[in-house]
Amino acid sequence: MRDKPVNGYTATDIQVLEGLEGVRKRPGMYIGSTGPRGLHHLVFEIVDNSIDEAVAGYCTVIEVIIHPDNSVTVKDNGRGIPVDIHPKMGIPALEVILTTLHSGAKFGGSGYTISGGLHGVGLSVVNALSRSLEVEVARDGLRYRQRYERGKAVSGLEVVGTSTETGTRTTFCPDPEIFEDIDFSFDVLAQRLRELSFLNRGTRILLVDERTGQRVEFHHTGGIEDFVRYINKNKEVLNPKPIVFRHVKDGAIVEVAIQYSTGFSETLLSYANNIHTQEGGTHEIGFKNGLTRVVNDYGRRHGMLKEADGNLLGEDIREGMAAIISVLVTDPQFEGQTKTKLGNTFVRSVVESAVYEHVDAFLEENPAVARRILEKAISARRAREAARKARELTRRKNALESSALPGKLADCSERDPAKCELYLVEGDSAGGSAKQGRDRAFQAILPLRGKILNVEKARLDKVLSNEEIRTLITAIGTGIGEDFDLGKARYHRLVIMTDADVDGSHIRVLLLTFFYRYMRPLIEAGYVYIAQPPLYALKRGKEVHYFYRDSELESFLSQQGTRKFAVQRYKGLGEMDPEQLWETTMDPDRRTLLQVTVEDAVAADAIFTSLMGERVEPRREFIQENARRVTNLDI
Repeated sequence: MRDKPVNGYTATDIQVLEGLEGVRKRPGMYIGSTGPRGLHHLVFEIVDNSIDEAVAGYCTVIEVIIHPDNSVTVKDNGRGIPVDIHPKMGIPALEVILTTLHSGAKFGGSGYTISGGLHGVGLSVVNALSRSLEVEVARDGLRYRQRYERGKAVSGLEVVGTSTETGTRTTFCPDPEIFEDIDFSFDVLAQRLRELSFLNRGTRILLVDERTGQRVEFHHTGGIEDFVRYINKNKEVLNPKPIVFRHVKDGAIVEVAIQYSTGFSETLLSYANNIHTQEGGTHEIGFKNGLTRVVNDYGRRHGMLKEADGNLLGEDIREGMAAIISVLVTDPQFEGQTKTKLGNTFVRSVVESAVYEHVDAFLEENPAVARRILEKAISARRAREAARKARELTRRKNALESSALPGKLADCSERDPAKCELYLVEGDSAGGSAKQGRDRAFQAILPLRGKILNVEKARLDKVLSNEEIRTLITAIGTGIGEDFDLGKARYHRLVIMTDADVDGSHIRVLLLTFFYRYMRPLIEAGYVYIAQPPLYALKRGKEVHYFYRDSELESFLSQQGTRKFAVQRYKGLGEMDPEQLWETTMDPDRRTLLQVTVEDAVAADAIFTSLMGERVEPRREFIQENARRVTNLDI
């Protein structure tokens, strides 16, 4: 044995975090981040508990209220959290749930048969990360209350009145010591609550924002059938009556809704115990396998696919498809507390056989619809095969030796993608200014000639035949479609820089549509940005001021009294010389970039369909509804 510890490292250096201290020390392990995503996750953890009550048949109404101080109340009319003394802990069950990790009624199966909050850490984590939290429980004819601060009880469980109802009301204020910002987004909360109302047929969910007076109620008696109709509301559909079924087997409940449109994009949303599994999992795999097999079998059985033909691929069959997959299982296995991927192996076979059985029955009973679906898939296969040559051409170019890069790309000298940024610039004139004004070490410039193809109205073969898009794909380096590889991105910042006018806005939307439909992982990785060039320059001798909004200009002028300035309105990037463009729009120390994110995939899909799709009426409605929100309009 050694008499002295090596390097002074002894048992006294081992720190043991008691209670909820570990949650406050490492919050990202429990809620993903301390940014907006983690902040909103607190609300969802509480709402998920109310939804579990709804799934169990005890809750019909859930209300979420954002208060002016950014505290949030979630209340339901479920059974109410138990308040009797816990036999082992010797304190009320409510306090156990709020102060102890891995506690709850969701492990042994007696309290809940099916639950989303399986890990038993939800309420305790919210409590730990809240500056203050108060819970009121109505049950057994009484109303109880207990208060907490930063995870610790600051009052005992008190009886504060009587009640003829049951339920739980939780009010919490996120801790500003933990979170970067405690400003809740009405839209982010609404998106999740809308999902839950679709997934839980008949449950009434209300969202109230006392800061603005906004109020919305979600109540969908049609369940996930209403969900796919909502997704396709601005599209021309092939099967007006969606394929909908519910299947129970081996303790799992499978619900699926499928509806096809004449469009080319696929929308597949999967859920396990009401949790959105963004990374998919075994239920998605089973769905895709079952659908691919049943459509191919039906096509061959009815002579639409000849013996000499190869099978349709899954991507052919899912073109233009909107589908919802919702599974409820007694013991779901998720990856991590934030639950983004389902891992139960048996679910795959249950979903696959259910999809085969019910879709096959639908196709046999609806031969006209079945023919339209098969014809669309066969057409998609022809387009895919036609696209192969274009894709191979793009793949060859993606070897990305310097000599293989597009000629009009002015590349940077840095080779670490994390340090590199690519400016996608409207027009050769602005591209020339950007090339001269940039920092050549890490900033690359790719001028775009006019407006790229509207990919919302085109299949992949046509997309890949467009020269501007091929140039863009080659410069970015990730490939496209089945060849896409985020790890091959040559730049971790793609900056769309267009004129502040109608044409510039159109080009910006066209590029965003392309990225969203064909390179969405770039957006999800946080690689896509929009530059914010100034609208005005005010000059007085050598004194120059730049303004990015009309309101900024008006405010500045109102403070200048009798001082006179020459005002220049920039209608295009080409009106700025290289030094001005660098100073206002490209200098990392002074520029403003807007990062493009997708908080609500369903809403984003609807917006791109409305703005860039075939139908005029949804576009007109979108413009009318959002006209008042326009900040800069150049006619």
